[in-house]
Amino acid sequence: MDTIATILNYVLAFLIAYILALWVALAIWAFYDIRTRTSDILVQLFSVLLVLAFNIFGLILYLFLRPKETLAEANVLALEEESYMVESEAWARCPNCEHRVEKDYVVCPMCQLDLKKRCTGCRNLADLRWNVCAYCGTPVQ
Repeated sequence: MDTIATILNYVLAFLIAYILALWVALAIWAFYDIRTRTSDILVQLFSVLLVLAFNIFGLILYLFLRPKETLAEANVLALEEESYMVESEAWARCPNCEHRVEKDYVVCPMCQLDLKKRCTGCRNLADLRWNVCAYCGTPVQ
């Protein structure tokens, strides 16, 4: 009978140690995970306390509440958006056919619409709406 009680005590002690180790490991994992998702100290503290207070249920709740993307993913997305904006600004659209044209095109290659005109004074490109050349002041025809 003493051996069974001793074995049960060891098993119970092992289970308690396992549950405590799991509890601490979940809190540590939540801490490292939330640090990759936000730099707000209060949100990090709240996340760890949530897991510490409610253990597995706190982890499940944390997984629902945490930000969807990491800071690195958000930075990559912002860089992609910025790159797209820079790329789209490098191209203009023809007012007639909406074909993409470069800013220094004089004529649209698709519909042959005049996009710019050349200044007779300095030979720079002038916008069709200009009355005088912005580069030399010569009246544009």
